[in-house]
Amino acid sequence: MDTNQLIAQENELTQLLDQILQKANEYKAVVRVLGALAIRVHCPQFKHIEYKLGRQLTDIDLVADSHSYRQLEKVTAQLGWSENKRVRAFSAGKRLLFFGTDGMHFDVFFDRLSMCHEINFKGRLEIDYPTISLVDLLLEKMQIVEINEKDLIDTMVLLLEHNIGDTSDETIDAKYLRSLCASDWGLWRTVTMNLNKVKSYLFSVTELSEQERQNGETKVARLLQ
Repeated sequence: MDTNQLIAQENELTQLLDQILQKANEYKAVVRVLGALAIRVHCPQFKHIEYKLGRQLTDIDLVADSHSYRQLEKVTAQLGWSENKRVRAFSAGKRLLFFGTDGMHFDVFFDRLSMCHEINFKGRLEIDYPTISLVDLLLEKMQIVEINEKDLIDTMVLLLEHNIGDTSDETIDAKYLRSLCASDWGLWRTVTMNLNKVKSYLFSVTELSEQERQNGETKVARLLQ
């Protein structure tokens, strides 16, 4: 895909996300976007790097408060989505998979993301809007044991765009990250391993300026410290 196609794809998904969030607000459902689209939404200054690297968007991933379960069912019905009931049964209702009328699929997680490690969003969805918090966006990527290039690109852009600090106000909350890693050796091991992979990846991306590369390296080093 060329840049124009990537931008068109992003615009289409963003418009769809707006529709979802509008319906969610009407039904008072607490819903946030995560994943690659959330990175695009939260990184307007540096998302051009994703275009240069041909980073495509494929779907919309959402996380909702479990108290919004019934409201979200009404939202999906209003939008005309059909559900894969096997996913609901297999996950005991902790994850739902829907298909839109255009064939687009939507993953919806409730309260937590359970993949290589568990990321708990309970009580944290109100921190930011329309995405999950910046440190949770980082954790979502850094908890992947076998991380791929797409996730390295997303993480790199997130770090270039935002400062590191001890607050969640437009800042990657290192204090929160530190507290999670301090209580879970496995998570610490995966996060530090992946941050080092991000550091190496920064030096392989020729599309970055020297200043951008140094910016990213400094932030990775601070997180590792």
